[in-house]
Amino acid sequence: MPTRLTHGAVFAIALPTTLAFMTTPLIGIVDTAVVGRLGQAAPLGGLAAGAIVFDLVFGSFNFLRSGTTGLVAQASGRNDALEEQAILVRALLIGLAFGLVIAIAGPLIGWAGRAFMSAEPAVSVAMTDYILIRALSAPFALGNYSLLGTLLGRGQSGAALGLQIIVNGSNIVLSILLGLVFGWGLEGVALGTVFGEMIGFAAGLALMARIYRTNGRPSLARIMDRPAFGRLLALNRDIMIRTFALLSVFALFTRAGAGIGTVQLAANAILLNFFMFGSYLLDGFATAAERFVGHAIGARHREPFLRAIKLTALWGFVFAFGVAAVFYLAGDEIIALMTTAPDVRRVAGIWLPLAALTPISGVLAFQMDGAFIGATWGAAMRNMMLVALALFLGALFLIVPSFGNGALWAALHIFLLARGLLLLAILPMMMNREFSPPKDARPIP
Repeated sequence: MPTRLTHGAVFAIALPTTLAFMTTPLIGIVDTAVVGRLGQAAPLGGLAAGAIVFDLVFGSFNFLRSGTTGLVAQASGRNDALEEQAILVRALLIGLAFGLVIAIAGPLIGWAGRAFMSAEPAVSVAMTDYILIRALSAPFALGNYSLLGTLLGRGQSGAALGLQIIVNGSNIVLSILLGLVFGWGLEGVALGTVFGEMIGFAAGLALMARIYRTNGRPSLARIMDRPAFGRLLALNRDIMIRTFALLSVFALFTRAGAGIGTVQLAANAILLNFFMFGSYLLDGFATAAERFVGHAIGARHREPFLRAIKLTALWGFVFAFGVAAVFYLAGDEIIALMTTAPDVRRVAGIWLPLAALTPISGVLAFQMDGAFIGATWGAAMRNMMLVALALFLGALFLIVPSFGNGALWAALHIFLLARGLLLLAILPMMMNREFSPPKDARPIP
């Protein structure tokens, strides 16, 4: 951690983290290409449906990454390497426990996936096969969330990028090898994901052993300390509720689009990729906020806290405007690459300007989320997310029925803006509470 936070220090965290996050969508592209070369529609449909199911399952546990980042950053600010390790072990225990439950519940997840998707029989069979194999990766995938969160909390974004490259690179290579070269098809792609997560988990544990080789080891009593475990669980609970609320917004957005019409649904699905891709590009600055805010909280330094907020917000907005400009100027070409249907292209082009603005309306929400996660203000973040969700629901039911798809996109912008502005509004109160001396503190004579 630099003595004074600089623009360069922000980019040293943000850029490698962005690259690390951007490796994840490549897996879906390669897996789709591998299965697509089989020349059959059912396995491709099964892959798409199964991947959606696991996006929902694993996305719900992203708190293991973000919650660990904030707590480790605070321990780093206190120069407490033993507590960093204790936080990592606690997070690993939680992740491995949930991962084993997911692996055992594979058949139940497959049944729920079939009921939710209501796909054709051949697609349902392929999706179930994929889910049963992919579920075996859950303990390692959730363990990797904890390892990644620890690296980011320590500010080692280069190492985090390396770990993501190992996980996703192994996944891609093995999916091609098992799926195409060995001819195992969809099952080979699923096994490639399982083995990729296992390799990444082993590499991450080896890296952690190297990082902490000179720091000793926390005792079992410290690892299992009830208040510390309770704090981690409470933070993870709040982040999980926030994540469910976020997923609910996009589920309701998609459902409302379906009610308008099939073409509109398809166009909105394509345009939502603009938002998702933009969020990957901007998440690096949110992670930088997590790291630097958490470190400042741990060190009890108010000035670095404020500077972390200002610098990450500044560069977040700069990049948001740049990304929005690229989406607007190149949007028609991007839409053309994603669909050949003329009616879908036409409708998507109509609403492209609203989709292109989502990085700008969402950047403050991303950055504030990072700051609140770094400060471990999970309850406040959860509460403001629920207020923003209520505003979205109000717009969804009051204006969308009368004004259609334009109002639907307006409701999404209201939600994104509300998230950021609500968190910004309570930031001074939270900051004063965090940095105020205890009521029973007495001046040193």
